[in-house]
Amino acid sequence: MIVVIGSNMTEAHPVAATFVKDAVLDGAQLIVVDPRRTDLADLATVHAQIKVGSDVAFLNGLMHVLISEDLYDKAYVESCTMGFEDLKKKVLEYPPERAADISGIPADAIRALARRLASVKPAMLMYTLGITEHTCGVNNVLSCANLQMLLGNVGFECGGVNPLRGQNNVQGACDMGALPNVFPGYQRVDNPDARKKFAEAWGVEKLPEKPGIMIPQMLDGLTDGKVKAFYIFGENLANTEPDIRHVEHCLASAEFLVCQDIFPTETTRFADVVLPAAAWGENEGTFTSSERRVSMVRKFKSPPGKAMPNWWIFKQIAKRFGQEWKSESAREIWDHELSVEAPAYGGIKYARIENDGLQWPCPNVEHPGTFYLHRDGKFTRGKGMFMPVEWTPPAEVPDNEYPFVLSTGRRLYHYHTRTQTGRSGMDAILPEETADISPQDAQRLGIVDGDKIKVSSRRNHVQVKARVSDRIPPGLVWMAFHFREGNANWLTNDVFDPETKTAEYKACAVNIEKIA
Repeated sequence: MIVVIGSNMTEAHPVAATFVKDAVLDGAQLIVVDPRRTDLADLATVHAQIKVGSDVAFLNGLMHVLISEDLYDKAYVESCTMGFEDLKKKVLEYPPERAADISGIPADAIRALARRLASVKPAMLMYTLGITEHTCGVNNVLSCANLQMLLGNVGFECGGVNPLRGQNNVQGACDMGALPNVFPGYQRVDNPDARKKFAEAWGVEKLPEKPGIMIPQMLDGLTDGKVKAFYIFGENLANTEPDIRHVEHCLASAEFLVCQDIFPTETTRFADVVLPAAAWGENEGTFTSSERRVSMVRKFKSPPGKAMPNWWIFKQIAKRFGQEWKSESAREIWDHELSVEAPAYGGIKYARIENDGLQWPCPNVEHPGTFYLHRDGKFTRGKGMFMPVEWTPPAEVPDNEYPFVLSTGRRLYHYHTRTQTGRSGMDAILPEETADISPQDAQRLGIVDGDKIKVSSRRNHVQVKARVSDRIPPGLVWMAFHFREGNANWLTNDVFDPETKTAEYKACAVNIEKIA
């Protein structure tokens, strides 16, 4: 069984989706939990079309049934987990009737799905940004983990809680320490031993004792002067962050701004310095997939003009700060630095990833890599910890002035802000943004497919064509952020999960009206 929640795989992860489709054709049951009737939902055994932002209540309702009907994996829970009584106390506050009121899924359907989940082992749960891009994103993930542990599905092949990363190599970037609180290999910044080790490896006296700040704090720091310089590496913030007008005000306030990218973007307009970087295929290196598989990226062409590999650019900047970094290639950086200083990669060397790569943790060169984590319910922390969570609504909900929910995401034919796909001819297939609305809402407002409409939020408005689709439930407007004109992020709400600072791209209140 495969459970896909908060993930439009067929458009956002079309290659990964083919494996899910193949599994269904081979007889696997597929459960899709999504506010829209996505293409994948057409193949599903069950499609739970929940309301936007109701994930925790829905999952708590499922767990209520599993516990009250004695359907959960008691042997696994007793031997492999802790905190069950606290979880039980919380989810018993969410009988199916209450979960139904919040999620829009009938109580009997919640009961039937819970019984179905309990009847099959193993079951794999997969999620994407539909889970994380909420003010309660962390709680959504914890709820997914609670459900899978309650069912005894963690620590087994074809089980687990599996995030499909939002972009290529997000996993690898996080692994390498592109987070404010960890060094490479998830070694914590606030750990004195880790700081000492990396200070010695990098040839500096000391490293900061406290974790750094995240993108929303960086942007706000540009306006009040707390952040004096801003280095943007491979990201088009002027189009991808919520509330574009606020973001552009922040970028324009920067005292000194550097962009390192492969093409000019809406963000490079604000830069004092633009450093041209080599793209993939113009440089060697590694990508790490969602399954923690480190794979080699080979160079097959030279970068154009003055563009250089990213590692080379960073090395030259460090040199001007008085640092002499020894490694002269991506291979040397990996083999002589990363795999030496991060124990999880100790056995991953370039010579070993020529073919299908290796999955970390891989502590030594004899190790075959780790195919799945927490084998047989033996968690890296000892026992799995249930983390009961309360449902909270989105920060902004519909009202009389803004009666619709706007949710955002990606479409099949473009990637993010079209930095690459907009230069590759894909505009011929998808030339502009639309606002997807339900037939019921379109009929009520006198809108037909292709009409120009105005979509407004408390922050801004855009004018786009309506796309009337029976895949959209009444009350929902769905848009993407690929095009500058009609970009959903002119409308989205700059509120964030308190822990991860991930923006709530999946829910804000809007109004729509036909343009005469």
